[in-house]
Amino acid sequence: MDLTDRVVVVTGGAGGIGAALGRRLVAEGAAAVVLADTAADRVRAVADGIGPTAHAVVVDAADADQVSALVADVERQYGRIDLFCANAGVATGRGLDAPDADWERAWRVNVLAHVYAARAVLPGMLARGEGYLLHTCSAAGVLTAVGDAPYTATKHAALGFAEWLSITYRDRGIRVSALCPQGVDTPMLADGLAAGHLGARVIAASGAVLTAEQVADVTVASLAEERFLILPHPEVADYARRRVEDPDGWQAALRRMVVRLGPGG
Repeated sequence: MDLTDRVVVVTGGAGGIGAALGRRLVAEGAAAVVLADTAADRVRAVADGIGPTAHAVVVDAADADQVSALVADVERQYGRIDLFCANAGVATGRGLDAPDADWERAWRVNVLAHVYAARAVLPGMLARGEGYLLHTCSAAGVLTAVGDAPYTATKHAALGFAEWLSITYRDRGIRVSALCPQGVDTPMLADGLAAGHLGARVIAASGAVLTAEQVADVTVASLAEERFLILPHPEVADYARRRVEDPDGWQAALRRMVVRLGPGG
């Protein structure tokens, strides 16, 4: 996809990967980048810092009505949406002890937000015969987020949904990419480390933490190639092969890591 003169929406745009994507998309020549987030002050500050082609809106990506209104407003103002980046996400750092409220929030933000975005934006894209969906699914959707059961389950669901969209709509002009980074230096990782979450400590111990800007660079390059699976950490492909070829050995290695880095590790 050539990003020049494109109209783009990015959810989760107040920081981390979303903000980095916003900056990079504008640098690539996008006509307008609409950054959506629930954190009003932060998303407005990001948009103001990027410049006049970036615009901030306060929207909950996990609310179907708000997403529908966002899409309608952008289409009314700019005539179309060329690329919708469903980027909002939440982690819990919990296992079976996670309360139902955490599971519900993870499901709504990590999965249903992608469904709501697709429902709202696809009619216009299909009518034009072209459009692009970018879903941030995480390497947890390809592998496993040790220490976080809701995150693992919902990110697997998000990746499955993105694949379904690609299979169903690509021949009708719709491109879909699933962005699956592993460790990224974002507030989500920082908050997890501060809380002592096992998954965050595993990521930090791996020594393979990228900046959000590096992830944005890889993402833009992959959008140009219209690749379905975007892996800013190329080693994730090797991990995935090992996971499929030797699931028992893969799980054993993760269990050893959990023992080493678990409470008191």
